[in-house]
Amino acid sequence: MPKLALHWQILIALGLAVVAGLLSGETAGLFGITFYQAYAFIGTLFLNALKMIIVPLIVSSIIVGVAGVGGTHGLGRLGGKTLLYYLTTSLLAILVGLALVNLLAPGIIDGEPAKAVLGLSEDKAAEAAAKVEGRGAGDLAGVFLSMLPPNIVAAAANGQMLGLIVFSILVGFFVSRVEEAYAEAQYNFWQGLYQVMMRITELVMRFAPLGVFALVAKVVAGLEAEGLDEAARSLGTFALSVLLALAAHTFITLPLLLYFIGRVKPQRQYQAMAPAMLTAFSTASSSATLPLTLECVEKNAKVSNRTASFVLPLGATVNMDGTALYECVAAMFIAQAYGIELGFATQFTIVVVALLTSIGVAGVPAASLVAITIILATIGLPAEALGLILAVDRILDMFRTSVNVFSDSCGAVIIARTEGEEGVLGEERAWAN
Repeated sequence: MPKLALHWQILIALGLAVVAGLLSGETAGLFGITFYQAYAFIGTLFLNALKMIIVPLIVSSIIVGVAGVGGTHGLGRLGGKTLLYYLTTSLLAILVGLALVNLLAPGIIDGEPAKAVLGLSEDKAAEAAAKVEGRGAGDLAGVFLSMLPPNIVAAAANGQMLGLIVFSILVGFFVSRVEEAYAEAQYNFWQGLYQVMMRITELVMRFAPLGVFALVAKVVAGLEAEGLDEAARSLGTFALSVLLALAAHTFITLPLLLYFIGRVKPQRQYQAMAPAMLTAFSTASSSATLPLTLECVEKNAKVSNRTASFVLPLGATVNMDGTALYECVAAMFIAQAYGIELGFATQFTIVVVALLTSIGVAGVPAASLVAITIILATIGLPAEALGLILAVDRILDMFRTSVNVFSDSCGAVIIARTEGEEGVLGEERAWAN
């Protein structure tokens, strides 16, 4: 029998996970072990396997990609296109979110601010405060400082991806500028490491359906305990605002860029990236999904390793369309709930800060809560207001991570096409500007 495609396996696992999570809840179990604990164990095991390969995969892929670009002109052109794309799509995502949150006004109930019915639970407020303790607007400077870590080994151990990316770009750049014998040896070493890491990635991804099942089942099983309070109506409208904005960006904005700039058929991109998007949805981590994103972009979308290995690792760190959109909507929702009227200047400030903070947000679950705190501090709202959105944050985190990953992949395709690559998404005719 023909083997079922990976994205179908993952999709089936998602469906089964919802059923299993609803049936088991947090209490059902066997032999003194709850199913919820089993889901958590298997899900953590899968996430650990993905995280295990992130650092060597990112370092080797960027070094190989940059070294393969060649001259300074080629690297500058590719880097310029990448940064321009990421800034453009993040800004468009924020503006879409801003428009919808103003239109739907989730923080307003029956014409009045929702503060009367949105009771801030003490435990949720404490949970939010713990996640963002010690954070402030000054952390924006930390984004730039982290680009040059004093200890690259410590940066790798602590998962400081931005510093690793800058270091890897420098190594790749100078690999092609040492003596030929050394350059060849260095390039072969990093290319060999990259190929090994891709093989390990393929092995880990064989267990993706099981990992996805466990991660999603754990989330669903915990919904009953987490619950929604009496403010379900307002929270539901907030969640709807986020989902509609994410859908508009995913199914309107990005496809238009693919069609008019990349000159490819958008539906082919959805098919190529289905496994990565479903994995991103289940893990809520663009960094953990990076190995599969690279595989889908290179094998399914047929983007060259030269482009994919440069664009995607950079995008997993600095391109967070869904996160930037969510930060904007969340800050506006909280302001509406407190009955604070935000003028154009304040909303523009939110847009700018959301754009900047999304660059430095780590690609891990719930990292955007830190960025939202920076925005709240900027416009004068208390950080404990994050307790309002914790009930639905996890589910929305899964959706916005999928958008982050899809945007990265669209960037790789568009940049590959403008670089003149042939065969991308089945388009034989290449073009370059």
